[in-house]
Amino acid sequence: MILVTGGAGFIGSNLVAALAERESQPIYVCDQLDSEEKRLNLEKHSIAGVIAPDELFAWLDGPGAATETIFHMGAISSTTERDPAVLLDNNVSLSTVLWRWCAAQDGRLIYASSAATYGDGDGGFDDDPSPSALAALEPLNAYGQSKQLFDLDAVLMARMGCRPRQWAGLKFFNVYGPNEYHKGGQRSVAVQLFEQISDGGRARLFRSHHPDYEDGGQLRDFIWVGDCVDVMLWLYDTPKVSGLFNCGTGRARSFADLAEACFASMNCARAIDFVDTPESLRAHYQYFTQARMERLRAAGYDRPFTSLEDGVARYVQGYLQTNDPYR
Repeated sequence: MILVTGGAGFIGSNLVAALAERESQPIYVCDQLDSEEKRLNLEKHSIAGVIAPDELFAWLDGPGAATETIFHMGAISSTTERDPAVLLDNNVSLSTVLWRWCAAQDGRLIYASSAATYGDGDGGFDDDPSPSALAALEPLNAYGQSKQLFDLDAVLMARMGCRPRQWAGLKFFNVYGPNEYHKGGQRSVAVQLFEQISDGGRARLFRSHHPDYEDGGQLRDFIWVGDCVDVMLWLYDTPKVSGLFNCGTGRARSFADLAEACFASMNCARAIDFVDTPESLRAHYQYFTQARMERLRAAGYDRPFTSLEDGVARYVQGYLQTNDPYR
């Protein structure tokens, strides 16, 4: 059996869709179906059951004891969450219990880390798994710190011999694609730009407050959610590979490039307004992110990543402009 925590969320539901297409093993989801959007994220797919988060460990100790692989996508993912107890409970303690359960059951654990662990990026974006490198990272928010803590715990537990049969942590960069609609203000800039252009024919981007970057020239490693799913499926199909890996494209693109891709996909003329970055964000604003992908490539992953233009076109024309935007 396969369990996907956070399986009604953004990346999790896209993974559930891909696993369901394989029709290989029963798929269970652990999540709160607390919105219509999250319910719709799962509606098309045949899954064996949905487990409420507060019933997860009773289920694992009972009918879920035969679970062979856990994809742990569940987390408090809001970068504005400031309650350390909430973040520690959900993003560190829960992950540690799942890790130990998989280790005891000789199971496999593939979990979501985050590029937020890299902070402002001044130290680079190298997915070096050594404890010293992980401890040296300086995330900009409590969410990133919680992901850093579990990455460090995972590496230390693995070194001490307490590890699942296979384990992999994926540092997801700027993911966009269908089924993110429940995320509110945390949705990707791609869908927000689509809505702005649909409403008024214009896009809004932050003005640069850094002398090295033009307005709209701030850079991100934008990755199509389908590529993230492909990486997870490859890890699932390659059980000999364990470790901590970046999950981006390895190529930074500007927000202006993203807007251009949206205009082109919508067959609209370019019209961009630049607005000041809010004062509350400026001190911790990232101007550049770009995943180093050498470790994943060295582990054997050889599939190409979707270009920004192709990914945005697929998102806009295949989902956002249709009557059924869900995967």
